[in-house]
Amino acid sequence: MPATPPATAAAADRADRLAGQTALVTGGAGFVGSHLAEALLDLDADVRVLDDFSSGRRENVPAGADVVEGDVRDAETVRSAVRGCDVVFHQAGLVSVPASVEDPLASQAANVTGTLHVLEAARDADARVVVASSVAIYGNPDETPVSEGDPKDPQSPYGVDKLAIDAYTRRYHDLYGLETVALRYFNVYGPRQRAGDYSGVVSTFLEQAGSGQPLTVHGDGTQTRDFVHVSDVVDANLAAATTDAAGRAYNIGTGDSVEIRELADLIRTVSGTDAGVVHTDARPGDVERSEADAARARRELGWEATVSLADGLRDLAENAVRAR
Repeated sequence: MPATPPATAAAADRADRLAGQTALVTGGAGFVGSHLAEALLDLDADVRVLDDFSSGRRENVPAGADVVEGDVRDAETVRSAVRGCDVVFHQAGLVSVPASVEDPLASQAANVTGTLHVLEAARDADARVVVASSVAIYGNPDETPVSEGDPKDPQSPYGVDKLAIDAYTRRYHDLYGLETVALRYFNVYGPRQRAGDYSGVVSTFLEQAGSGQPLTVHGDGTQTRDFVHVSDVVDANLAAATTDAAGRAYNIGTGDSVEIRELADLIRTVSGTDAGVVHTDARPGDVERSEADAARARRELGWEATVSLADGLRDLAENAVRAR
């Protein structure tokens, strides 16, 4: 992984405030959740992980974390896991646009119902909640970069789910005084991410490049994405857990975007492969343009992305070579 961001007074304050707290990470065996659990343990927090291991991996859970095996769709399981916590990082859910198009009810249950269970349990425990929202709520924006107040027009059931989650998270603060923060992730990438759809295009391209296969680009490849490294996303979660600006939503992205066909070329370069690129049909529910305006996060959370896409990709490619 790229070097951790340099220590700052804000980072030191976050560390002091989280040390000794009891934190629950839902989806803590998954991609973002496992990195977050590690970071919390490094800050001397008491960490619990709630995961049903349907997609998360047991080996991702860091040593020292207490594991609660269960599903966020079960209210009693969630209530038991949240009991006694100071802060909950809600990362669990179904993260797939194509899967949500295929089965909207399953997507809604995993994402919206699961989040409501977390918010209700947090009300009982008086725990702060940091929720993983998504760039998917914006749909196809008229202009980029997009700011938090721009129109919301999700193009898939997954995006509709995340819009509901985002709104519920903020309304629980307004209606019940619960300390909540919604983080609108743009396209997160980094170690432990599985190859697949949506943000997983980086992992997919790296896997294809490493095996000498052509890189598969959906559509013409001119669609743009704002790729943010998982270490920066973890830092955003820690900032949200300690900010005084609760009840708000924040874009978590770099403020830079790249075309998918350009991403493919970057990965071919850092991988040292002469594999070609093939184009397939565009996927239903995909958006054309995406780039974050993260000024609110810089201003109110004291957060900004520190890992460049080139550095992040180079590190992943080098790790992939060492693993072979």
